[in-house]
Amino acid sequence: MISINNKARIGHVHLKVSSIDQSLNFYCGILGFQLKQRIGNSAAFIAAGDYHHHIGLNTWESSNGTHPPIGSTGLYHLAILYPERRDLADALHRLMQNNISLTGASDHGVSEALYLDDPDSNGLELYWDRPENKWPRDENNNLQMYTKQLDINSLLEELNYS
Repeated sequence: MISINNKARIGHVHLKVSSIDQSLNFYCGILGFQLKQRIGNSAAFIAAGDYHHHIGLNTWESSNGTHPPIGSTGLYHLAILYPERRDLADALHRLMQNNISLTGASDHGVSEALYLDDPDSNGLELYWDRPENKWPRDENNNLQMYTKQLDINSLLEELNYS
């Protein structure tokens, strides 16, 4: 079996969307990504920090399009990794302030994750990884990931606004 170089990473994702403005309002206005470049109403490139783009948005084949039907193939979800638990809590707080519903919230042992859909029904996972030394393992040191209900209140306590 051929192995990929272990330094390979997912560089960016490009999403077909129905409206650039609607997507920018969500990804930049709520999640906090920064607009790097916009090409009229046909494309936009956004990033966290100084990278050229983490997410491309385009309407080249999808302007005013409909959501993909349930049962069709395509992207299951895009996962956005936050560096700290507090950053994930801040994202949750922003979603709540904007009345954006979650489709799920899970503790996987190695990570804590929030699940939701963007305005075009693209699935999103917002998550943070626990430090590797806290990952659940069996007696042979094999990973033992699981899915349990995430304690939302504990996550929000990270914000400690007092």
